[in-house]
Amino acid sequence: MKVLQVDHIGVAVSGIETSRVFWQETLGLSFEGTETVSEQKVTTAFFPVGESEVELLEATEPASPVGKYLEKRGEGIHHIAFRVENIQEALEELKAKGVRLIDEIPRKGAGGALIAFIHPKETNGVLVELCER
Repeated sequence: MKVLQVDHIGVAVSGIETSRVFWQETLGLSFEGTETVSEQKVTTAFFPVGESEVELLEATEPASPVGKYLEKRGEGIHHIAFRVENIQEALEELKAKGVRLIDEIPRKGAGGALIAFIHPKETNGVLVELCER
C-alpha cells in the first residue's frame, strides 16, 4: 500500500454555517462550499490547507454515523484520512494482514473520492479513512 499524504482531517460539527466562521474568518482559510453525500447522510465543507484539507461534517439525520458520533462524543475530530495510490489494493493488503475494516469495498465520498474506513479498534481508537482521488 502506498500512502501519498494526509488527505484531510474530518471534524464533526453541529452546524457547518456556525462552525465555518472560525475556519474561514478567524483562521483565514478558503471555504470551498458544501456538498451533501446522501449515501452517508452527511453534508461536508472543505477548507484547503497546503496539500491537505479540513473537512467539516454535519449530519443530515440524527441516526447517521456522524449524528450518532455527535450525540455520544460531541463536536470534535472525527477522523483522519490518508490518500492512497490504489484503494482497492490497500484494502486487500489490510485484509491479508488481518486488519478489521469497516468497509471492505470502497464507497463514494465527498469530492468524487473513493473511500473506506479502518475500524478504530485497530488504530488506537482513531477512525482512519483511506481515500483515492
